[in-house]
Amino acid sequence: MGQPSSKDEMTIRHQFDRLCQMALKGEAVNYYKHMDYRRKHEVTFSELSEKELSKLFTMDEYGTEYHHFEVHGYDIEVKNTLIAEALKELTERKRNVILLSYFMEMSDADIAREMNLVRSTIHEHRTRSLEILKKIMEGIADEKDV
Repeated sequence: MGQPSSKDEMTIRHQFDRLCQMALKGEAVNYYKHMDYRRKHEVTFSELSEKELSKLFTMDEYGTEYHHFEVHGYDIEVKNTLIAEALKELTERKRNVILLSYFMEMSDADIAREMNLVRSTIHEHRTRSLEILKKIMEGIADEKDV
């Protein structure tokens, strides 16, 4: 066998050309299938609503960001500094009633049993404490605005 003739060379070139075309066509088909799959199964961030975006992250919360109160064996954490400062201004009994009522979601009867007091006394402490807290918090908020 000697040198390939120009006819053989042309045949080889045509075969190689066809092979390249088929390979490129196969790659294009795979690419379009992949892009179609992505369109069906993936969503860009810009297409997400605020509600959906908010599900994609969490905020780390550290114990140093909380104010801790110990009430009858319960460790109660208050995140809001304004509320925590106002609670510190109350007497211990009034503060305990508020914390057990609103942070531990205990009823007046449960709090009365816990503190060995009458239910009506707990109701009175809670009502009066809320009035005091409102005044304290308005005062603290006014100071911060100045």
